[in-house]
Amino acid sequence: MGEKVEAGGSDLADRQLYRRKLRQCQEALELMLAEGRFDRPRALMGLEIELNLADEDGQPAMLNGAVLDSIASGDFQTELGRFNIEVNIAPHRLGGRVLEELREEIDTGLRYADRKAAEVGARIVTVGILPTLTSEHAVLDNISEGDRYRLLNDRILAARGEDMALDIEGVERLTVDAVSIVAEAACTSLQLHLQVTPARFGSVWNAAQALTGPQLALGANSPFLFGRELWRETRPVLFEQACDTRPAELKAQGVRPITWFGERWVDSAADLFEENLRYFPSLLPICDDEDPLKVLAAGGTPVLRELRLHNGTVYRWNRPVYDVADGVPHLRVENRALPAGPTVVDTLANAAFYYGLVRALADQVRPVWTRLPFELAAENFHLAARHGIEAELWWPRAGRFGARGPGVRAGGGVSRVPVRELVLDELLPLARAGLDAWGVEAVDRDRYLGIIEQRCVQRTNGAAWQSAVFHDLRDRLGLDRGAALHGMTRRYLELMRSGQPVHTWPVR
Repeated sequence: MGEKVEAGGSDLADRQLYRRKLRQCQEALELMLAEGRFDRPRALMGLEIELNLADEDGQPAMLNGAVLDSIASGDFQTELGRFNIEVNIAPHRLGGRVLEELREEIDTGLRYADRKAAEVGARIVTVGILPTLTSEHAVLDNISEGDRYRLLNDRILAARGEDMALDIEGVERLTVDAVSIVAEAACTSLQLHLQVTPARFGSVWNAAQALTGPQLALGANSPFLFGRELWRETRPVLFEQACDTRPAELKAQGVRPITWFGERWVDSAADLFEENLRYFPSLLPICDDEDPLKVLAAGGTPVLRELRLHNGTVYRWNRPVYDVADGVPHLRVENRALPAGPTVVDTLANAAFYYGLVRALADQVRPVWTRLPFELAAENFHLAARHGIEAELWWPRAGRFGARGPGVRAGGGVSRVPVRELVLDELLPLARAGLDAWGVEAVDRDRYLGIIEQRCVQRTNGAAWQSAVFHDLRDRLGLDRGAALHGMTRRYLELMRSGQPVHTWPVR
């Protein structure tokens, strides 16, 4: 949920004061960038994984407080819903055997957490949206304890001025007349962090934006919401609707949503923070006493709390992050597009594809974002979410694509191609080169990118598997919708615990 908040309504500052503080933060950030005050290159990566809680039957378990008490580790924290928790993985240097080290660390941590959760009647589930979750579970009574969650819910509803509603059309259609932001808690994500220097930030962020469509198509794992089969990755459209602060009139005026892909390629991190200030009124105008310009003038490092808090309430799929460690400021790109799961090795395969490809694309002499219009990158994101591994995405023609037969073309050398062909023919070789550039060992590079390759060859990922099993249980065994969802979820839990990648999971 971004920058953590512990405050009540009485702590909210005047919006004009908060806006002045934001401008001071922005000015301080730009001065720091101009003066080169940021951390040196260190190739640091980090992961956050949001997790669902369910009982042994696959039903949501509203037990995150008891589960966290049982786990008793600062690495595990609350999330928005009482059926969610989050685990934060300490930063690692990209290179060597980092992927295998992370696999062992995450697997050990999640197995321990699962055992401790079982002691209080819950189990850990790594899935984008728990298939058995219903709208009756996503109510305000099931919001996690803590001021920050209720405050954020109240502020979003107040900004909107009317009830939230869901209307999502995919394989089926889901309409829900009134929801709180707890509906957004249905979404559990994998968040990939990469520390970058200011000079590299624009290239890395642009590269991350360009590859978001392909990575989401490959990693889709959220085809069901509230009992309906919708998009292959339903999280983006749910997030967009469940956190929308705009009534219909503001949408008609073109006011930007706080869940936002963006609208342009950028040159620096300052561009993104400046957009936040220009386009988005504060949801949580909480001020502290720091004067960032005075701190800078005295040779110190400002925290920029207002800027960080405001940034945490603008839900970009690739978010800029300003942070301070050991008194030294740094910048990160936080990739937020992927769902959790299905298994630890699938998670590391998704990470390997991202980190390798973002490096290769950022290093290109003629970068992809100079050849792919931004609006087509944004369209790719939604095409990937809707269709998953069967999506056709826009991409600049290169290599084998230039020789393909007639297809859908946008002009300027851009065509729509099946994502499986795009990945196998062009993106996987780039991802391999990118991991080589990071110094990742070849054995791990080949293992984890091999999982991505097999998803493409076998046309399966978490979403495709969930849908196939659900329809098999309904069509072959004649189960009703609820029984089929529960049967599929129980099988998912069993296979998830096996640790084998999803492309190896049997449908029957």
